[in-house]
Amino acid sequence: MDSYVLLAKNTIERYIKERKVYRPSAEELTEEMVNGRAGAFVSIHENGDLRGCIGTIAPTRDTLAEEIIANAISASTRDPRFPAIRREELPFLTINVDVLKEAEPIESEAELDVKRYGVIVEQGYRRGLLLPDLEGVDTVEYQVEIAKRKAGIFDDDEPVKLYRFEVVRHE
Repeated sequence: MDSYVLLAKNTIERYIKERKVYRPSAEELTEEMVNGRAGAFVSIHENGDLRGCIGTIAPTRDTLAEEIIANAISASTRDPRFPAIRREELPFLTINVDVLKEAEPIESEAELDVKRYGVIVEQGYRRGLLLPDLEGVDTVEYQVEIAKRKAGIFDDDEPVKLYRFEVVRHE
C-alpha cells in the first residue's frame, strides 16, 4: 500500500477505534512527509461512494505528515455532508490522498483541463475548490460550476478569479 494512503488509513482506524491521534514511526514516513509542506486532501469512499473528503488548499501544519493526519481525522469525523465513520465501516473503506502543488492564477476556463487540473474559484472572501480527475466531472464548465457552488456563488454571471493546480494522487 502507498505510504501516504497507509498513513491516512492508520490515522483513521486509530482515531475511530480509540479516539487517539496516530503517531507514525520514522520508518513509515517518506522524506517529503517529514520535510515537505503542502496542502493535502484525504478522500474516503465506501463501496465506491464518497464517504468523506476534507483537505487544505495550502499547508497549515509543520509537515506534510501532520497535514495528512489532521485531514484524515477531519474527513472521517467532520465532513458536514456525512455522519462520522463508525468502527464497523472500517473494512469497507478505500482512501486516497491528494497532495496539492501550488495554485496559479489563470485568465479563463480555457486554461483548465478537468483530468489534469483542479480549480479554485474566488470572489471576495468566498472560495471553492474541486480536485481534478473526479468521476462524473467531465467538462470544465461543470468543474467550475461545482467549485462555485462550494464557494456559495450561485449567480452564473458573477465574476470570479480562477486558479488551477495539479495534484499527486496516492491511491
